[in-house]
Amino acid sequence: MAKYGEGDKRWIVEDRPDGANVHNWHWAETNCLEWSRNFLTNLLSNLTILDGEGNLFVKTKKVDKVDGEAYVNIRKGKIIPGYEISVSIPWEGEAKDADGKSLLKVEGVVDIPYIADENADEDPELRVSVKDEGPVGKRLKEAIVAKGKPLILEKVRVYVQSMSKGGPAKDELENKKLVPKSSGTTAAPAPAPVAAKKESVAAKQESAAEKKEVKKSKKGFKTISLTEKFSCRARDMFEILMDENRWKGFTSSNAKINKEVGGEFSIFDGSVTGTNLELQEGKLIVQKWRFGSWPDGIHSTVRLTLDETEPGVTVVKLTHTDIPEEDRLVLIWECDCGGEYRKRMEGSHISQDTSGFWFWTLRALAYLI
Repeated sequence: MAKYGEGDKRWIVEDRPDGANVHNWHWAETNCLEWSRNFLTNLLSNLTILDGEGNLFVKTKKVDKVDGEAYVNIRKGKIIPGYEISVSIPWEGEAKDADGKSLLKVEGVVDIPYIADENADEDPELRVSVKDEGPVGKRLKEAIVAKGKPLILEKVRVYVQSMSKGGPAKDELENKKLVPKSSGTTAAPAPAPVAAKKESVAAKQESAAEKKEVKKSKKGFKTISLTEKFSCRARDMFEILMDENRWKGFTSSNAKINKEVGGEFSIFDGSVTGTNLELQEGKLIVQKWRFGSWPDGIHSTVRLTLDETEPGVTVVKLTHTDIPEEDRLVLIWECDCGGEYRKRMEGSHISQDTSGFWFWTLRALAYLI
């Protein structure tokens, strides 16, 4: 085994000074809803289903709506699609006699209420309706079901396959290359003495404030302070902390997070709840937190400051105050959604309380960036 600092440079992962997400190693999310609307509209509009068979003519019109959510997450080059959408496709049909004279024209709708990533290996349900329920209308509706359903489902499968390959993020994933580092070196400018002095004074004031805050902990309660360093931009860390999909991913449990001041959040299937008190994008998150195992009426305060000390390097400082002294997160450690945490805790010296919770949570975040 090579000594520290003597390893093969080909295997050394270096922090990029610009914070670039090289080869999509860090978690990247792309909103795909608008892309999905355009993609499905192109696939499902103006499809000819019947063109004279049995003197019937049926085709779809322009897709009326595509609603829901769709996104693609990429982590370490792995594509993780997520979508739950509904589609409404108007159609029109006409019946003619043997001489080609029009007998009746009708209109209807094909609804696909649920296309989702969780059912990617199954065809979605199709609901066909017609405005005229007379004999001719019923014939045209039956024709849509018999001939149109297989064609529409084939087009839906094209969309599902495209999402599995990255959707709109596919080209970016394939084309993103590591830019070679410049062989030249640029000397960093010498820091201004005055600025350095101000920064030192500010750091001392912040440290004093933190110590003062710890001393002010109420009797019967405690305060936790942790500091972690991450190789990412501060704005990306802020987005991770406020993204319910990523909390769902690394906790394997339900999460709901409102991104507005005064908005509520819930993680670990509701075992942790709270409210946003102050939000400064890329800089600060202050929230009221409550763990379900605590006595009624007890709420704590979580303060997370994000300091991008240099491009691509962010220091996260956590201060969690008003935590009950007799603090054991039974609902987190023992419920199914906390299984991954419990597994990590077994045989470790980390306590099964709020301190241990944050110890593992901040480290879990490192896998999301």
